[in-house]
Amino acid sequence: MSGMKCSGTEMALSHCPHDAKVSCPKGGGRYAAGVSCTETAADLVLNAKEVEQTSYLEDRPMHVLQCAMEENCLASSAVNTSVSSGYRRLFRFSSEIHNNGQADFRPKTGRHAWIWHECHRHYHSMEVFAHYDLLDSNWTQVAEGHKASFCLEDSDCIDGVQKQYECANFGEQGISVGCYDVYRHDIDCQWIDVTDLKQGDYIFRIIVNPNFEVAESDYSNNVMLCNVRYGLRRVWVFNCHIGKLANSYYEPDQKESFSGLWNNQVF
Repeated sequence: MSGMKCSGTEMALSHCPHDAKVSCPKGGGRYAAGVSCTETAADLVLNAKEVEQTSYLEDRPMHVLQCAMEENCLASSAVNTSVSSGYRRLFRFSSEIHNNGQADFRPKTGRHAWIWHECHRHYHSMEVFAHYDLLDSNWTQVAEGHKASFCLEDSDCIDGVQKQYECANFGEQGISVGCYDVYRHDIDCQWIDVTDLKQGDYIFRIIVNPNFEVAESDYSNNVMLCNVRYGLRRVWVFNCHIGKLANSYYEPDQKESFSGLWNNQVF
């Protein structure tokens, strides 16, 4: 086969989109595929209510955002913001990520390969664990953020399941089956910088494991979509739900599902 374009959820290579006619151009093809098989895999799913209930705006002084600046957690315009007197407006929220799969979610690399960040004084086990962005009515990105994984651990578990992973003292990182990890709203980079954003209505999108670095049994439930109304002094977040992840980060019918949602909202 040639022209392979696998998403990672197929049960066999033959299920991946590919050229109808085999084409082997000189020097090799544009796409290639490899397979690593496992009997079980993790499955990360976000808690929608946690995002809705913890969202808020904060005007944070620039002088306390230098570490976040170093890790590219602010909008590009932040380089022009005065360190002594300037501030950035941050749309903050918590993320609660459950592992509903049949195997633990572990970083792709071992501790020997984790990246040390001197300013925050912690290691990153995954440089991009989650991606956040705001989209306008045309589904064009107008603001974005990202979250590196500096601490993947079992914040809590369902009844009968014991915590296994704890970040303290350079411990092992991961999310056990039946447990969940919480990235609180008050930690650095758990936000989107909306300083330059106009007031209005937007679509908020969160994607965990966006680069498919860690194997999961189902990548399609890794995206959450919410409605957002951004006002002068506060932000409203509602209608958060698990979307359908595709190569373009959404399926076409998701655009339709958001049409007309604003008409019946009362604030």
